[in-house]
Amino acid sequence: MRRKTQQGVASVEFALSSLVLVPLLLGSIGIGLCMHQQMETVQLARDAGHMYARDVDFGLTGNQQLLVTIAGALGLSTTAGSGSAVVILSQVRYVDVSACTLAGKVDIHGNPSGCSNYQHWVFAQRLVVGNSSVRASSLGTPNSLIIGTDGAISITNQVTNTTDVAAITGFNPWNSTSDTGLPSGQVIYVTEAAATGFSMPPYVNAVNTYSQVCF
Repeated sequence: MRRKTQQGVASVEFALSSLVLVPLLLGSIGIGLCMHQQMETVQLARDAGHMYARDVDFGLTGNQQLLVTIAGALGLSTTAGSGSAVVILSQVRYVDVSACTLAGKVDIHGNPSGCSNYQHWVFAQRLVVGNSSVRASSLGTPNSLIIGTDGAISITNQVTNTTDVAAITGFNPWNSTSDTGLPSGQVIYVTEAAATGFSMPPYVNAVNTYSQVCF
């Protein structure tokens, strides 16, 4: 009788401890899956950024398919508005005198004239692969008409269209006190990747993952 009593107590203790251990286990699994998805998102942004900075044309479906393969379980699709992930590719440039000159927006002395975006960062190119509803770009969205499938924006729109100014502040690569040393006309390649977050209520809510890299 005593042995049966001890077995009954052990069963009760196990049942009570399970009320704590099982939620902890499920929560750990959920957090682990979220961390894994975040790592996949970071890797997607890095790989896409490396290729983008080397002038890979992601306006081509074949190159977009490479991103789908890299994204793996994130669910990126080459069909606009489909899938559970997005890759946003942006070229931004700083409008200096040389940019104004290229657009013919200088006076006879070579000073900016009619160059509305002078000394601002602007979009030079924008491409979106996947489902844009997953997340908007942290840089904003250019309003100029995109030229061709490569997402290019004309130099005229870059220097005159004030709605094409990118949300980059506090950084002037041509400031004499800066050590960046970027040459005039240099563009910065910005790649953003985001995916619909993993959900396992009540342990993990569906918070979208996001990563941004610059080259």
